[in-house]
Amino acid sequence: MIIVGIVAVCIVLAVLAFFVPRLSRHPERGTQRTLGAGSRAGSKAPGSLGRLLSKPFRSSSKAVGRSGSAGRRTRGRMPF
Repeated sequence: MIIVGIVAVCIVLAVLAFFVPRLSRHPERGTQRTLGAGSRAGSKAPGSLGRLLSKPFRSSSKAVGRSGSAGRRTRGRMPF
């Protein structure tokens, strides 16, 4: 269920970044801030369990950043 949510957020951010690049930065940063808080909370667990719990949040944050930048980059390459 969480994976579907992250995929949906990435798609929405990519579309938003394509159509309104400047307005897409605020939702992207908010999403990354939320995922960063989850990663920090998960990393407080001891040892390898902390790394295991924080990894999904880190990879989701990377995916959100990539989808937003890909939408803006694609918009910049458009000929019109």
